[in-house]
Amino acid sequence: MKDDTTNPLEDTTSAAAQAYAEERRDNIRTFVRTSPDYYIRNFDKIGASARFTPTFNMFAGLFGPIWFGARGLWTWALPFLILEALAFVQIARGLFGDLGAEAMERIASIEGTLELRRQQLAAAIENNSDRVDAFRRTVESLEANIEGFRAEAEAAAAEGPTIALTGLLILLAVKLVQAVTANTALESRFSDWLSDPDVRSGMPVGMIVFSAVFMGLIVAAAVVHYSFPGRFSLLTEFPTDPDIRLTSIDGVEAFFNWAVLNGEALFDGITYGIRLVLDALETIFVSTPWIVIAALIILLTWLTAGVRMAIYSGAFLAYMGLLGFWEKAMTTLALLGTAACLSILIGIPLGMFAARRPRFYAFIQPIMDFMQTMPAFVFMIPVIAFFGTGKPAAVVTTMIFGGTPVVRLTVLGLRGVPESVREAAISFGANKWYLLTKVDLPLASPSIRAGINQTIMLSLAMVVVASLIGAKGLGEDVLEALQYANVGQGILAGFSILFCAMILDRIVQGQRK
Repeated sequence: MKDDTTNPLEDTTSAAAQAYAEERRDNIRTFVRTSPDYYIRNFDKIGASARFTPTFNMFAGLFGPIWFGARGLWTWALPFLILEALAFVQIARGLFGDLGAEAMERIASIEGTLELRRQQLAAAIENNSDRVDAFRRTVESLEANIEGFRAEAEAAAAEGPTIALTGLLILLAVKLVQAVTANTALESRFSDWLSDPDVRSGMPVGMIVFSAVFMGLIVAAAVVHYSFPGRFSLLTEFPTDPDIRLTSIDGVEAFFNWAVLNGEALFDGITYGIRLVLDALETIFVSTPWIVIAALIILLTWLTAGVRMAIYSGAFLAYMGLLGFWEKAMTTLALLGTAACLSILIGIPLGMFAARRPRFYAFIQPIMDFMQTMPAFVFMIPVIAFFGTGKPAAVVTTMIFGGTPVVRLTVLGLRGVPESVREAAISFGANKWYLLTKVDLPLASPSIRAGINQTIMLSLAMVVVASLIGAKGLGEDVLEALQYANVGQGILAGFSILFCAMILDRIVQGQRK
């Protein structure tokens, strides 16, 4: 009579449990294709416990990274490859490497100097010079150095067996870890294969050959390079021709010369537009009495971020004023405001256009990646070629570095608007303009506001870099402090930049989420 108290989930004798076990065994056979009974037994053992269950896979231990790579477990194969390569390098260095080569090279370089000093000593003795003692001390010192390096070379050579033994121990330890963890890694991949049949299964012959050739070349190159340094130039120097670089330089310079000559009107127009905005903001921030600007900033901070932040803003502004940074801080804000305003005016419409056009966004995304990852000092070179030095060039440089977040986050915010909300608005007769202004933009506004904030912060981070090409402001003080090691000036000006960033961040983000 069957016990009714048995938990159905623990009953392995039921027809459903036996059918599931048989199906699992069939899946394992399909997945591993080699030694199915072995893997069925070990997979069942691993799956029976939530903890790590050690098993032993002899072939994984013997072939190591080749086995893991052939099974498609490259996240395991590459770390094991590095460890095995290290072990083989140590073994080869200990058995065949010239461990005293570096010391012998030093001896060879000293011997040339020693021979010269001996000749000078002989000439001084022959001429009864008063520098005989000095030359003799020099010769004795060089001979002592040679003896020291020779002893160092002998000691290094004597360490060969120890290094080889260390490499062997590392190799055995790695092999043991590979053998113990192989079945667990393969069982995890089997679980992935069950949910995604596109995951590669089995051990295809092509993958075995590729894995063996790849691992063998990596280990062989590492062993030869570290065991016999300098013997094979192909392993130390990339095969190239200096003319390739010179030809490339000439081609790039020819392109920029052509662009400067043929795009002069375009670059002058961009410079003129930047100048208009920059001069207007400098008039507002620099020429307006300080008390008016300070009052407006404190009031704006109070309206957007509350009383506490307004008090902090007043303290920050007082700090800049009392230390004599007021005019330079306002110049910085004018430069930053020009770059940020232009970036926002271009970035938000561009993001709105790209949000519903995946192909266009896929096209501009690598361009934005280039703008953010290319070092600022690199893209300053073409900016200077096109716009010269001065504030317009600094604005363009700042826009290149800081203009991408507002585009990315505008796209992210608009794509995050729930389709159900948009469909509801359309069903009630909303046209495209109403849908954009009353549904999409309000729901995406937190992300867009975060993009504006990030654009402003990244633009402010370019203050010091922009001062290298003629931008005035607080960055100039920091640059001078770097040039003349003026710690005090640099720290105080840096705090002024920090306080500007904090004020702008609170004004843009505010307390509304």
